[in-house]
Amino acid sequence: MTADRFGNPLDSSVGYARGRYLASSADEIRRLRHAQAVAAEVIDERGPEAIGIFTGNPRYFPLKPDDLTTYCEEWVGPGLFAQELNQAAVDHLGGGDTTVVTNRTSAGIIAAILALAAAKPVVSVKPDGDRSHTSVARGCRLAGVKLIEVDASDHIEPILASEVPALVIVTTVTSTLARMSDLAAVTAVQKAKAAGAVVFLDEAYGARLRPVLHGGAKSLTLGADLAITNADKAGLSGPRAGIIAGAATPVLATLAKASELGQEARAPIAAGAMRSLQRFDPEDLRQEARDGQAIAEALAARFGDNMVQRSDLGPMLDEQDVMAVLLDRTGRSSSPLVPAEATALIGMILLRDQGVLTVNTHGAPGGRVSIRLKPTAGALDAAGGAAALVAALQRALDILAKRLDDEGWVTATLFGRA
Repeated sequence: MTADRFGNPLDSSVGYARGRYLASSADEIRRLRHAQAVAAEVIDERGPEAIGIFTGNPRYFPLKPDDLTTYCEEWVGPGLFAQELNQAAVDHLGGGDTTVVTNRTSAGIIAAILALAAAKPVVSVKPDGDRSHTSVARGCRLAGVKLIEVDASDHIEPILASEVPALVIVTTVTSTLARMSDLAAVTAVQKAKAAGAVVFLDEAYGARLRPVLHGGAKSLTLGADLAITNADKAGLSGPRAGIIAGAATPVLATLAKASELGQEARAPIAAGAMRSLQRFDPEDLRQEARDGQAIAEALAARFGDNMVQRSDLGPMLDEQDVMAVLLDRTGRSSSPLVPAEATALIGMILLRDQGVLTVNTHGAPGGRVSIRLKPTAGALDAAGGAAALVAALQRALDILAKRLDDEGWVTATLFGRA
């Protein structure tokens, strides 16, 4: 598709339409900076317990006091905890010879593409009907190579034979929580390895979501050469970091490239990621899933099952469906806003009025722009429960419906007053 259902041209690099307010990544950063200020105001006025994190990423820093003067020391610290980190990552990901930590999962994916693509097209296998993470497309552009996305159910052998990739990326669970079966993942891995490619698993969510909620296998037991997971998703507490484990040659090549570009995690981040792995409790993930299902039920009761897309960790409202609801309420056929701007504004209202923090306010540039409500520990209680959260969303829609043409209000809500 080249346009959304309202005729707005899609930006192929991010998968959604950009408008006049959020026209670029720089605009999204301006929105993020203002959202951070709004969240700070909420805490100043109502206390830290007033904020509920619904991004699925808690991003705490679980260091121990003694770590600050030992493991966090930049010169000696990494050597002190290297063996402990390696053991924690190997246990968590189900194998590997060595481990590295990057400052973001996106950074690790981009570094792997730059290090391992070998100037050949990259084949990305993902759950049917979804897409790879934005970092895969951006990494391929930086490497100057073609990206070929294929569904898990596609016949990939002809593509592997014609393109002869050096690197195949397999995403078992996407950021919308679309999931590939373990059988499909193993099949993709085996076919890619038979074609001579290095296989890299994007397991940002999948490393825990598949085994804990679906009885699946640990990441590297699927047969890939290396895998990456996120230190602050699906039951891990943070900090934000990417944890890579696998065979020494591709992992160290990825670390070398990450180090060249300043994408490797420094000692405090790496130590925090290790502590996050060590304190992981599968029950935390199961509770997140239960809270997410409670929100989905409440949303479905208000908006109908056909509008609510359910996932293991919470519901999603597609940005175009949200825009359709707004237009229906106002009796209009078009809007001065694109869907991504509408959901960003709704996110700002939810944050300001209810303390509900979502990816629509705090997501990275190019991230998904649907309204996703993936509660972290305690988030649903902070929002007052599922019914209160849905009522707050209803109020945000009502406010926005009355302000679609108010340029001053839109600008101030997204970016703050000049």
